Amino acid sequence: MEDYLLAIDIGTSGCKVCVFDSDLQVLAHTTKSYPIYYGENGIVEQNPNDWWDAIVCGLKELSQQVDFSKIRAVGTDGQSWAAILSDSEGNALCNTPIWLDTRAKKECEELLRKEPEYGFSVSGNTLRANYTLPKVLWMKKNRPLAFEKADKILQSNSYIVYKLCGAVSQDRSQGYGWQCYDIQKGKWNVPYCLEAGLDSSILPEIYRSDEIVGKVTAEAARLTGLSEGTPVVAGGLDAACAALGAGVFRDGQVQENGGSAGGMSICISSPLKHKDLILSEHVVPGTWLLQGGTVGGGGALRWFKENFSPTSSTPGLNAFEELSAIAERSPLGANGIVFLPYLNGERSPIWDPKAKGIFFGMSYSNTKGDFARSIMEGTAFSIYDNILTAKEAGVSVSRMIATGGTANSNIWMQIKADVCGADMVRCGSDHLSAKGAAILAGVGCGLYSDYSIAEKSAVYNEIFYSNHTAHKQYNTIFKLYKKLYAGTKKLMSKS
Repeated sequence: MEDYLLAIDIGTSGCKVCVFDSDLQVLAHTTKSYPIYYGENGIVEQNPNDWWDAIVCGLKELSQQVDFSKIRAVGTDGQSWAAILSDSEGNALCNTPIWLDTRAKKECEELLRKEPEYGFSVSGNTLRANYTLPKVLWMKKNRPLAFEKADKILQSNSYIVYKLCGAVSQDRSQGYGWQCYDIQKGKWNVPYCLEAGLDSSILPEIYRSDEIVGKVTAEAARLTGLSEGTPVVAGGLDAACAALGAGVFRDGQVQENGGSAGGMSICISSPLKHKDLILSEHVVPGTWLLQGGTVGGGGALRWFKENFSPTSSTPGLNAFEELSAIAERSPLGANGIVFLPYLNGERSPIWDPKAKGIFFGMSYSNTKGDFARSIMEGTAFSIYDNILTAKEAGVSVSRMIATGGTANSNIWMQIKADVCGADMVRCGSDHLSAKGAAILAGVGCGLYSDYSIAEKSAVYNEIFYSNHTAHKQYNTIFKLYKKLYAGTKKLMSKS
């Protein structure tokens, strides 16, 4: 009987459910959306029950297309920095903050007053409002009834794992949201928990991402159509699973993420730390990811399209393809327009939730193509900013495996190659995070003996080589890009 693997990918705007064969070819997939709830003072939440409802709906749909009895194991991946207060039966007690949420600024300030570099030496991550720990402390203070009822605090993927198999877990790749997590030892640091005013008993047991933590329960089988007893692995961080899906799991390999947000993940064999970057354990045991996470990515061009160019006027091209075509006709430097892609604040390396987007240098002579190109260049500058920061930690980048929707644009790929001074390799898949989760499931259940299947199954298409002359020209513009933020930072903070 042929073996299948099921992957569940809990994204920000929706949940993707995919069934793969043993060669990691997609047999069937579906995506179900759910809402995001925005509030004042940086509140950005989701209801974990919405994730589960979307998964149940998606699995019921796929059960009509695929024989679920052939599924050997289930893998999950999910967005980072959630803080799901769950009771002893795994029920979410309230909405969870998601990675965009910055409500916990005061909680960070209080801890940093006690210790200026609280938790950095242990976790490798500077305490910031986006992370899980300060959000939990905010809920302890502001949602005391829910907090008192909480038995454990779960991440996005571990919440779904509980729903599937009833096991309480915390995978190692999601530990980096906690400044009381020892990222080298893979253990909770109890003294830092106590210093934060947190009882470590509320933290789940830690597992490897490929470790089987339980099996699909009778109730989950009834709701989803899955076979009772199907093994479920702990799963991991969506960015790490996407890196694995792209074949990035060896020291020095780099994945560039061109989704709605942007960023890069550098695979390293030891936990190198930098105060302005993100350090997480990879889902592959014994490796780590030094990451730069930016707000600006494909979402910036989508915003521009929806507001200024919703439809295409060119036969045979959709609106995004047309924007790429007219951007290609604009010269390097977008005829003087420089774009700061801080449309919802910015993450690394500036970590400024009040940063604002800017188009600078506009004149009557500029065209829509100039604006489109400036967006592509601005988001490339944000990645380059992280690459230069990683260099300070002793890590160089000369080649990146490009993933996500922006990799479908030839001009955007070439711009990134030239701005970053790194060759860009297009990786052909729209399901990389899910694929990474499926690989974890396959290794966990013994279908694969090691992670070489990630390399064997990766599809690398065209290579876009960095042009040295263009890179030098972009370096001059990049200096202006940096000065624009530095010169307007105080104004941004007051608006």
